[in-house]
Formats: sequence, C-alpha cells, structure tokens
Amino acid sequence: MRVPEIQSYRFGQIVIDGTTHTKDVIILPDRVIGNWWRQEGHALYPGDLADIVDPSAPAGAPSGIRPQVLIVGQGAYGRMRVTPETRQVLQTAGIELIAQPTEEACQTYNHLREQRTVAAALHLTC
Repeated sequence: MRVPEIQSYRFGQIVIDGTTHTKDVIILPDRVIGNWWRQEGHALYPGDLADIVDPSAPAGAPSGIRPQVLIVGQGAYGRMRVTPETRQVLQTAGIELIAQPTEEACQTYNHLREQRTVAAALHLTC
C-alpha cells in the first residue's frame, strides 16, 4: 500500500501525490478525502472525524485501517481548535493526537508517514 505524500502546502492549497486541493482534506493511510467539511469552521468535533475514528464510515471506499496517530493541521495561523470532546474520543479510540499549524503539521505528517500508521485532518486557510 502506498501511503499518500504531501508535496507542498501554502495558504489555501495543498498538493498530495500530484493532486492539488484547495479545500480542507483528510489523509488516511490509503486514500485522500478532499473537500472536507466540518460541523463548525474553526472547531474540530468528533463527528468531523468519523472517517478516522470509524474507518468503516461511509465517505468513499472504507479503508478499515485505524491510524495510530492523527495529525491535525489547525490552519496557517492555528485558528482551528480541537474541542475537549474530540480529544476524549481520540484518546478512547487509542489514537495519538498531534495538533499544529498546518505548515508544521504537513512536515510532521511526511516525517511520520513511513514510520507509523498516520492520518491527517488539514485546515488549509486561517
């Protein structure tokens, strides 16, 4: 299985495996979900991560692979917050959380992607 790779990120745009995305994305160990929408623009709730916490959730072909680590890109200026409820759900699921501004999150993701089972939820703007 080829793990997706982030080639570049700048405010409002990310390139993953040669495909340019201009909307927020989720990267799973075996696929990318583009045009990711959240319940609230600058907050991350458990329901926003159904594809990560419950890999059989219906949003494309289910991968059935639960990540060990979730890297959250909180936006270029770190404005998207991870709610306490989301932190609790991830902890209960045994998924380590790393939340960083998106540029740093992209670097962390690329560093860990070959070492561990990693997913990323990336807010591309503010």
